[in-house]
Amino acid sequence: MNIKKAFFIVSGCVSLVLCVVGAVVPLLPSVPFLLLSVICFAKSSPKLHQWLQSTKLYKKNMETYFQRKGMTWKTKLRVLGMTTALMAFSFFMMGDMPTGRIVLCIVWAAHLLYFIFGVKTIS
Repeated sequence: MNIKKAFFIVSGCVSLVLCVVGAVVPLLPSVPFLLLSVICFAKSSPKLHQWLQSTKLYKKNMETYFQRKGMTWKTKLRVLGMTTALMAFSFFMMGDMPTGRIVLCIVWAAHLLYFIFGVKTIS
């Protein structure tokens, strides 16, 4: 096994663990970690990638995105809601850091625009 493949397997496993923790812990998003796991496993191991695609977690959150390049409104709202809550928390924790707040607002706006206009909504 080469170093690149091992790196992607370890990264995929770590992000999958964070995804599962994020499904339970309210402030930790799970979908971005699941997406990272899918990408890492696709680049490293066909068996792990196939296994991940057969899990309920993948089918509930990512299957429609990868098959038809879109998400349901329910999934979009869940991702946007969690992201907005986390960024709002970070915004208020920054206190007297106007530059950080501006950067966070730009990232949040880009995230909203991407999910509203860039990701196709499916029924």
